[in-house]
Amino acid sequence: MSEKRNILYYVSIAAVFILLETAALGMLYNSGIIQNLWISKASHSFIAAVWGTGESVGDYFSLKKTNEKLAEENFRLAQQVRMYEREYGIYGGKDTLIETIGHFRYRPAAIVKMSKRRQHNYLILDKGSDDGIEPNSGVISSCGALGIVDAVSRKYSYVLSFLNSEMNVSARVGREGAVGPLSWDGMTMDGAILSEIPQHIAIEEGDTVFTSGSSAIFPPDIPLGVTVSKTLVNGATYDIEVRLFENYKKLRFVTVVENVDREEIEELERR
Repeated sequence: MSEKRNILYYVSIAAVFILLETAALGMLYNSGIIQNLWISKASHSFIAAVWGTGESVGDYFSLKKTNEKLAEENFRLAQQVRMYEREYGIYGGKDTLIETIGHFRYRPAAIVKMSKRRQHNYLILDKGSDDGIEPNSGVISSCGALGIVDAVSRKYSYVLSFLNSEMNVSARVGREGAVGPLSWDGMTMDGAILSEIPQHIAIEEGDTVFTSGSSAIFPPDIPLGVTVSKTLVNGATYDIEVRLFENYKKLRFVTVVENVDREEIEELERR
């Protein structure tokens, strides 16, 4: 019983305190312009804080709806991929989707290890001979020729990275321009040099550089980067500085590309 009385006592004191504070604020509000402004400012700050909290709560619940929409879109995309696989896919090894376009066969893969701080960098992929990967296949992305498969085991592939002083890619300025070897500049992860471009060829800063398709390894017209500057070499040809599109720091997934006619082409070259 005494505990109930104590609770009622403290509640009554709190109620009286709130009433007195309200009365004091009312008197202060009516006593002058300065006080009026001060109280208005305080009330506006309180309202703004409450409004901001309300907005945050609203954003939280709208985020839930956004996530639901993303989940639905992912479900639809997964269905489309499965339909695509059934219609065009040929499977090997670990359900690797194989797609053949023209003279090239494409297989997706993921990077399990990549060196970036050497002169002879490499990649290791999670696909090997069990998945149909063969040496001398190209490794590409949507914005780069990344390397060449050098060796394979059953489950993995060792790739000579484009960031390797011993590798170059046949490249072209524009879709119908001059062709030359594109090699890593050896200094930055987004720098390359396109060599042996004839002096009479007009080169503008910002021209796009593509794979030429002149080799049996990489398909043509993969965008590689843009021209930055040019340097005349021996008064005859240009060395073109190229800024690569590919961001090697974020690189995770790649495509292994195999020229299905490579052996026939190489046989002709040996004659």
